[in-house]
Amino acid sequence: MGAHKLLFSELKLWTSGGGGWIARLHKGGCGKASLSSCSPKVCIVGSGPAGFYTAQHLIKARQDVEVDIYERLPVPFGLVRFGVAPDHPEVKNVINTFTQTAKHSRCSFYGNVNVGKNVSITELQQAYHAVVLSYGAEGNRSMGVPGEDLAGVYSAKDFVGWYNGLPSCRELSPDLSCETAVILGQGNVALDVARILLSPIDILKKTDITQPTLEALAESQVRRVLIVGRRGPIQIACTIKELREMVNLPDTRPDMVAADFDGVKEALKDLPRPRKRLTELMLKTALEVPGEKEQERRSKASRTWGFRFFRSPVEVLAEPGHSRIAGIRLAINKLEGSGDGAQAVLTGEVEDVPCGLVVSSIGYKSLPIDPSVPFDSRKAIVPNTMGRVKQAAGLYCSGWLKTGPTGVIATTMNNSFDTARSILEDMDSGTLDMSAAKPGSQSISALLEKRGVEPVTFSDWEKIDNVEMKRGESRGKPREKLLTVEEMLHVAWT
Repeated sequence: MGAHKLLFSELKLWTSGGGGWIARLHKGGCGKASLSSCSPKVCIVGSGPAGFYTAQHLIKARQDVEVDIYERLPVPFGLVRFGVAPDHPEVKNVINTFTQTAKHSRCSFYGNVNVGKNVSITELQQAYHAVVLSYGAEGNRSMGVPGEDLAGVYSAKDFVGWYNGLPSCRELSPDLSCETAVILGQGNVALDVARILLSPIDILKKTDITQPTLEALAESQVRRVLIVGRRGPIQIACTIKELREMVNLPDTRPDMVAADFDGVKEALKDLPRPRKRLTELMLKTALEVPGEKEQERRSKASRTWGFRFFRSPVEVLAEPGHSRIAGIRLAINKLEGSGDGAQAVLTGEVEDVPCGLVVSSIGYKSLPIDPSVPFDSRKAIVPNTMGRVKQAAGLYCSGWLKTGPTGVIATTMNNSFDTARSILEDMDSGTLDMSAAKPGSQSISALLEKRGVEPVTFSDWEKIDNVEMKRGESRGKPREKLLTVEEMLHVAWT
């Protein structure tokens, strides 16, 4: 029996058998699964910004399209929940838009479904006219240097997951008993980590940072954070907003190396405006004598932070006879070329920086989900043209899986809208075969029930949401997140 027929026979089995939790889905909870067979059915894998923006565009553009979003965790919103810094609540406001999409009559959310494990991409392709992969970048780029596995070395992805309550990072409990931390990379995530390490507890305790993290940071001995990049000030990857937050962070003062800024002032005139403003703020912070008020603020500061440019990690150094980190050896680079295209070239010199904590923030990377999906392991993306997966009709991708991990939420929004437009074009042109009716979530629901997998609906998520906000309220925080999948499922299904 072909897989397609099997899906339909399982659907018959399920409809005759009354289908436990599926009956609950169809009572309206979230399922809203329509029985109209002729409408285009699209499945989206991953419920972060890429998934939701793709869904939003499809639903708005066509009055007949039905979208189902599958998510491995019981909770939606991906990096908006688990990546955005706790002290950036305004960035999380996009959740309101995503919630509107999720509650639309032609959209359904199925959390707690691990695509690639509970259900295959091939099975999804049989049930839907189009499948969009939007599951992001959950891997780490490795530094590729000796000692990176020592205790005290963490990826930024895991460190951010720890303070943001990602269940898989709950056990991280980083050792914060050292004075100096080194962050490798100078993008916005690196600055988020620096800011969280140095922020006064009184600021953090009003955010949705997790309680265990708050307790660990209250005991932290970290007083100095160095943010290291292989190129110079003109190539720094962060944006001005994040830099300004560091400059104005209470109880901290900047600590820069003046020589790192040689020649930067002269190069300002050729820079595009956003880059120019960013560089000017850096120059002012590093080189100018501050005014009286700022001087007084700096003199009272108990913590320092600073950029270190033209440096690349060559080895993480261990304490003699121990598996703990004692420092990091940095190669000193020089630049060849200018502007964004400048390359860091080794000079042969090195310097050792004593530290007890290293956070590697050199980039996230996507991982393959299923052997049937083409994957470029060098670029760590699914090879695609405008979101159409190459050599795979009916398969699409959006977000970081499509482009690599770059840009802010607005970048992902535009990239996801582009993918949605490709799907709509393919529906209109007949490139996407719409002639056959597809069962959509009905057949997948039957498969999942057979495999003992119970999805979390959007109304189940709203129970989790309410519990978290109530728990937060009692502590004067916007929310106190549930930290384990078990806890989430218990609340969802009670």
